[in-house]
Amino acid sequence: MSEKKRKKTRIAAVGDIHVKESDRGKWKDYFKEVSGKADVLVLCGDLTDTGHAREAAVLAEELTACTIPVVGVLGNHDYEAEEHGAIREALVSENVHILDGEAVVLCGIGFAGVKGFGGGFDRYMMPLFGEAMFKHFVQETVDEALRLDRALARLDGENAEIKKIVVLHYSPVKETVIGEPEEIFPYLGSSRLVEPINRRQVAAAFHGHAHYGTLAGETSAGVKVFNVSRPILLRAGYEVPFFLYEV
Repeated sequence: MSEKKRKKTRIAAVGDIHVKESDRGKWKDYFKEVSGKADVLVLCGDLTDTGHAREAAVLAEELTACTIPVVGVLGNHDYEAEEHGAIREALVSENVHILDGEAVVLCGIGFAGVKGFGGGFDRYMMPLFGEAMFKHFVQETVDEALRLDRALARLDGENAEIKKIVVLHYSPVKETVIGEPEEIFPYLGSSRLVEPINRRQVAAAFHGHAHYGTLAGETSAGVKVFNVSRPILLRAGYEVPFFLYEV
């Protein structure tokens, strides 16, 4: 089928849903509505509120109402209680793919995902220099960028022509965290995540984390980046808070 005739894939994206134990029954109608308007649902981290597996169990039950494939990453809240392994195990199913340096092809689109990490942006990006604790902080972001690159490379290996989408929790660009206090920018993302996005010719990237950031930005190579944090979508007037993007 030619590119001109190829049916577009509708991606619904949202981050920072912060599901609580008390949310049982709250999300099923939401996931039903998303299923009627999109082909794939992207979840950009902070899927649980306090990082406990019992919250993930509630979300897993709510996601049974979702009839389209789901792909997501975990966020910093999901790591809070050191139960991220159990959270991932609770959520993963035939229909739900939680990526951590992996890639998956859904509806003809390749999705690569990592949580990402902080470190700052552009000329204010933290260097890999100084005390061991600072080096460990920066190295975490370097490692996440390398893992993202390997996931994208696997998609290229499967089909060099496939459209690629990146799923993150932390931002790869400064533009989509603007609105947050500048003092906390280094904790909201890192430009180190941009390099594989630009080099691997990604179609678009989605993230969350910065609740008071900006919905849309782009990388230095012109790749569209969307901060789909649920609070941002609500403030932007999305009655049902998910961002719809066609590829």
